Amino acid sequence: MKKYIAILIILLTSTQLNAQSRGVKIGYIDMEYILQNVTDYSEAKNQLEQKAQKWKQDIEAKKVEIAKLKDELKTEKPLLTKELIDEREEEIAFQEQELLDFQQKRFGPSGDLITQKAVLVKPIQDQVFNAVQDIAEQQKYDFIFDKSSDLTMLFAAKRYDISDRVLRVLNRSEKRQQMSAKQLKEQEKKEALEDMEDENPAIAERRKKLEERKAARDKLLEDRKAAAEAKKAEQQAKRDAAAAEREAKKNGTVNADEKPSSENTTEKDSTATTTKEDKAAERARILAERKKELDDKRKKILEEREAAKKAREEKNNEPKTN
Repeated sequence: MKKYIAILIILLTSTQLNAQSRGVKIGYIDMEYILQNVTDYSEAKNQLEQKAQKWKQDIEAKKVEIAKLKDELKTEKPLLTKELIDEREEEIAFQEQELLDFQQKRFGPSGDLITQKAVLVKPIQDQVFNAVQDIAEQQKYDFIFDKSSDLTMLFAAKRYDISDRVLRVLNRSEKRQQMSAKQLKEQEKKEALEDMEDENPAIAERRKKLEERKAARDKLLEDRKAAAEAKKAEQQAKRDAAAAEREAKKNGTVNADEKPSSENTTEKDSTATTTKEDKAAERARILAERKKELDDKRKKILEEREAAKKAREEKNNEPKTN
């Protein structure tokens, strides 16, 4: 700890002259946070954890095996000769030593778990270091610390955290490898805007307000459209239901001047009436279902808009970053 304090004092002293003309610009990163949000690292870490879990299972199985040997020896000891007892005890001691060696090999200070973790982290750390160097040069940082290192940070304001910027730089490199020339050009424009917003938070604030206004307009248009469609469907359903009712009454009325010529004619008319009524009822049911779907869609849109608005409000309430 004293070592890091001394280094910090030396660094601050060395920039005293520059600080007279401009403020010292300091930032920090959280390496653990960055690693957790790098896809390649997360996948490799999960694979390593699965290996470690398998090693632990092997260790537990070996312990059970040794315990079984001890129990057997304890039970059979009165029946065994001294030579056989010594032989069994020697075998148990060998198994225990073998177990200790396996534990050290997998989980010791220089074991496979520590070694493979270091191999896993090293490439990401190199990328983070390069990204930090680029950000420091472009945005004129005097110091950038690692919050998760041995340097104890008793307090760190969120606005000085540039971890998300580092992640953005790492993601940019990954995305560029899969882009066409046209997409690269568009990406460069987007990155330039992001860098400008990092340097000038007021620009980012204006962009957020414009996006919020646009989202509000889009929500209003969607609500009006959904309401119009629902009203239209409801009116159509009423018209169809009324038409079906009229048709059913018309087909169900028998003219007094006309007499059925035969039983076959009566049965045919009855069947035709029933078929038309069924069709009208089915159509009314379909329209009702369509209206319900539109209502559900409108409700879902309203919920999504409300959730997005709430998320933006929570984000706006967070302390601003440099």
